[in-house]
Amino acid sequence: MPFSCRALLFDLDGVLVDSEAAVRQRWREWAELRDVPFGEVEAVYHGRPAFEVIREVAPHLDADAETDRMSDTIAAAPEKLRAFEGARALLDRLPDGRWTIATSGRRRTATNRLSHVGLPIPDTLVTADDVERGKPHPQSYRLAAERLGVGPEDCVVLEDAPAGVEAGRRAGAAVIGVATASPLEALSAADLVVREIGELDVEVEANGPLHVRPRREQ
Repeated sequence: MPFSCRALLFDLDGVLVDSEAAVRQRWREWAELRDVPFGEVEAVYHGRPAFEVIREVAPHLDADAETDRMSDTIAAAPEKLRAFEGARALLDRLPDGRWTIATSGRRRTATNRLSHVGLPIPDTLVTADDVERGKPHPQSYRLAAERLGVGPEDCVVLEDAPAGVEAGRRAGAAVIGVATASPLEALSAADLVVREIGELDVEVEANGPLHVRPRREQ
């Protein structure tokens, strides 16, 4: 099932960077510190901005202040971060201005992670600092497409979380689910689901569209 588009819009965690162990550790430590059942946090944190998660599971706390404190400890357990196999090779094939990242994390978190694993940081990066409403609201992907100068309908979104798949679809883009942190069936709303980004290949036409397809179909 090939996709043709003008640009690719990537989520960060779970798509380009394997940060699940580090993120899970951060949320568990926060939940224990604030006496919030971790099960409640784990059920809702995937693919969503931290301040929205905190507002939901601990409405008695100052969500912005708590998010700032979490950001201060984001460098914890850097050894648990890695780029997914095939991520760098795929990004290296994409022309400048034909891809970007839209993440639910804050800018400092996103740039630190990309630098740590050796992936490029696009000038058009969209983070939680740039939007008023996080995923599953489509604002982040609409803004990412706008910064690239294309319409969302001319983009393919790559997402690992149900909230992100919904955001991409609501923005009007085609969506490829990447089942690294969620089971395949949880991403069934996507147009295609693969297990890791390394299963995808991209063909670039000179001054033309990008063609994205699973490697097994070649």
